[in-house]
Amino acid sequence: MALTPQSNEAFLREVDDAVRQDRMLGFWQNYGRWLIGVIVVGLIAFAGWLYWEHHSTRKSGETAEEMAKMLDVIAGGGTPDAAKLEALSKADQPGYRAAARLAKAAVAVGKGDQAGALAIYKSLAADTSLDQPYRDLALVRQTSIEFDKMKPADIVARLKPIAVAGDPWFGSAGEMTAIAYMKMGKPDLAGPIFAAMAKDTAVPETIRSRARQMAGLLGIDAVDATEKEDSGNNAQ
Repeated sequence: MALTPQSNEAFLREVDDAVRQDRMLGFWQNYGRWLIGVIVVGLIAFAGWLYWEHHSTRKSGETAEEMAKMLDVIAGGGTPDAAKLEALSKADQPGYRAAARLAKAAVAVGKGDQAGALAIYKSLAADTSLDQPYRDLALVRQTSIEFDKMKPADIVARLKPIAVAGDPWFGSAGEMTAIAYMKMGKPDLAGPIFAAMAKDTAVPETIRSRARQMAGLLGIDAVDATEKEDSGNNAQ
């Protein structure tokens, strides 16, 4: 019995559906477990990532809290717990790690352990994983310890890159550089640095005051226009 066009199309659809079902069954039999494994691994990885994010956030908060407590102790003139300070000096966050190591060096200086502090400052200054301001501060502190034993020319060479107006450590670096120039018999190079520090409002006032006096002794006007105006108004 011949198939009509309608029944022929229906038969082909049934065959096509059967073939697709057979292919899907074969695919599932061959690759089903592997596919489930991939999905499970993906879900585990995603869950692990969520946990890591949560853990990192919580850990960062704990580290910040410990750092705040340590800074409070130091600000109050006390000595932070050595074990906690050591743990903070190995923190994952570079900023906390650097601050803790600087605190360790400061504690060493307070105890008269110049060699221990110097070793910490040297390692900080050479640590390329830290932001430059931390490294520069360590270099300034290192130089302040070694200052009396260094040749003035070496002090200038070391600090010259940061002994410039606008640098975060211009006050300390500039003062040591200017004094080194004085020791070298080069007041013409020291004077402008003293004057620049005296006029830089970002420099701590104690350093500005000393710089103003030194610049005056060298015959350099270290009083800026604002200060002159204020002095004139007070005189009136």
